Amino acid sequence: MKKDIIRLLDLDKDDCERLFHRAIALKESRRSGSEPMPLRGKTLGLIFEKPSTRTRLSFEAAMAQLGGTPMFISARDLQMVRDEPVKDTARVLSRYLDALAIRSYSQALVEEFARFSTIPVINALTDLYHPIQVLSDLMTVLEAKGRLQDIKIAWVGDGNNVANSWINAAAVLGLDLALACPERYLPSDAILSAARARGAQVTVTSEPAEAVSGAEVIYTDVWASMGQEEQAAERKRIFAPFQVNAALLAAAAEDAIVMHCLPAHREEEITEEVLEGPQSVVWEQSENKLHMHKAVLEALIQAQGA
Repeated sequence: MKKDIIRLLDLDKDDCERLFHRAIALKESRRSGSEPMPLRGKTLGLIFEKPSTRTRLSFEAAMAQLGGTPMFISARDLQMVRDEPVKDTARVLSRYLDALAIRSYSQALVEEFARFSTIPVINALTDLYHPIQVLSDLMTVLEAKGRLQDIKIAWVGDGNNVANSWINAAAVLGLDLALACPERYLPSDAILSAARARGAQVTVTSEPAEAVSGAEVIYTDVWASMGQEEQAAERKRIFAPFQVNAALLAAAAEDAIVMHCLPAHREEEITEEVLEGPQSVVWEQSENKLHMHKAVLEALIQAQGA
């Protein structure tokens, strides 16, 4: 049966737990040299409007290591740039491919692809959400802490697409999530309200020290995302009090871990000292994208044939 992951609310708690456990098992298999290759003969299409290092390479490597073939498709090379309707492109690609991952500015574009595709569609980042990133982040927390429940997770910085997906995750998994954002850069009210309506324990503050107090996980991201470059100077000024540094880390739990989805701007949203310090799990976090992408591709493509 076809299943898409357009936002984390497309999954339930059991779905997430299966993906975590499978991703961890696939990681162990790779390290032991006994990798399964269940996707032989399958093909993944990757349509990217935005530049990418980790997301593109980890999807391509994941598909290849599972025995399948990844095909990168620059959005500018599609006939959509000459006004072919998305629904036509989606239906044609569904005849060629077994799954499709899309990285776009527009959430609506990914949703339209999913509506007209007969193959699984994966949101590989939009301006609104970054669901698979947060799945791999949650895998990292699970590895580091052994659990996801009864852990305070603090987000410090912009209320951006990754923050929105963390709010979705709080709704699905019952996480204790605190977000510290400048007043002008809060997460979506609609996304917050929907999560709280499902019982999510999400608090929002403009005080970073309040958000990280007692937190076992501290997460930050760049202050200006792709497409916001012209705002970078103003954002640097506004977000300066939200830097993750040694002083802020001292307000968290003694064994807190620090996360960043990269690329990092050292000495802006995070200091070199913290990024390279003993509490940083950033490099493990980055590797885990590969293993989570494997788990997602295997689950969606195999379910399609069931």
